[in-house]
Amino acid sequence: MPLVPIARAAESAGHVVAVAGRPSHAAEIEALGFTALPIGSDADSPGVRIPLRPLNPRREDRVLREGFARRVGRERAAALLTLADEWRPDVLVCDETDFGAMIAAERLELPHAIVQVIAAGSFARRPVVAGPLADLRAAHGLPPDPDLEMLDRDLVLSPFPPSFRDPAFPASATTHAIRPAAPEPPDSTVPSWLDELGTPTVYVTLGTVFNLESGDLFERVVAGVGALPVEVVVTVGRHIDPAELGPLPPRVRVERYVPQAALLPRCDLVLCHGGSGSVIGALAHGLPLVVIPMGADQPMNAARCEALGVGRVLDALEATPDDIGVAVSEVLHDPAYRLAAERIRDDIAFLPGSAHAVTLLEGLSG
Repeated sequence: MPLVPIARAAESAGHVVAVAGRPSHAAEIEALGFTALPIGSDADSPGVRIPLRPLNPRREDRVLREGFARRVGRERAAALLTLADEWRPDVLVCDETDFGAMIAAERLELPHAIVQVIAAGSFARRPVVAGPLADLRAAHGLPPDPDLEMLDRDLVLSPFPPSFRDPAFPASATTHAIRPAAPEPPDSTVPSWLDELGTPTVYVTLGTVFNLESGDLFERVVAGVGALPVEVVVTVGRHIDPAELGPLPPRVRVERYVPQAALLPRCDLVLCHGGSGSVIGALAHGLPLVVIPMGADQPMNAARCEALGVGRVLDALEATPDDIGVAVSEVLHDPAYRLAAERIRDDIAFLPGSAHAVTLLEGLSG
């Protein structure tokens, strides 16, 4: 989704924009107002909730290496090379884990831009993906790239404030930070009940992927936060029926989806899984966090939140409703967390917007 504001800005500047994605994503892409170019195969989640698993960095590295870099990279490179025979762009823009798109761009001799999607910057480490990418390059007749310069050769757009990034992974010379923007669908409607929310209000989200891998975490969170004298809004995603959470405590509302651009300005704290979009969305509004990471880049984002003093981190398997209630209460009542979040908010506000990204992309195409 970090690519959506850039795509909108490019269209506003008069450029033709098309989005390549799985066939099952075509309707979603078109709902956002873009031309959809279906490629590859469908392997979407069946929408089944599964038990919560312990954090396992090796497992997540394996998913990145064998899933994104090897299997998906191979599929995406082949599909985009075929697509280019019919629809060839002047510039290719992809996210930082779309390794196949980078290979395809190099094969086609197209300038390309990479959009970072991992807030802390410490998850997609180069040694993890070096082997599969070397194999993929060789399969496409490309020369070896031992330093993986392909990952930042032309242009890197970072919709994250440099102050949030892990200093152990410094930005490359081609990296330009831009201001993140809420990629809401154009037809999003604002629920009338938002105006009835009191203070303080806590927003709870476990994302759109890990929400299905969260076991009983939603139930524990609702029990813990619902026991506090706060308003609570929980979004569970399209695959979970809000009724599954059973009878709710007073002042707790559960919805499948609420436009965050409308909800976050009315909130005082965000409790989330530590996904990059959720964390930066909260900080863009100066909101402190309680983070309960479950996998992928979430532990790294959570660690940055803790290091910067913008929130507290809990263990997803071990946190009890009481633990969750205590953490939320502490973050709400200690002004240091809010002040630290507001400093990041100010850093974000200072960054140039998506129009600047378009200017940089125009520079690539000459």
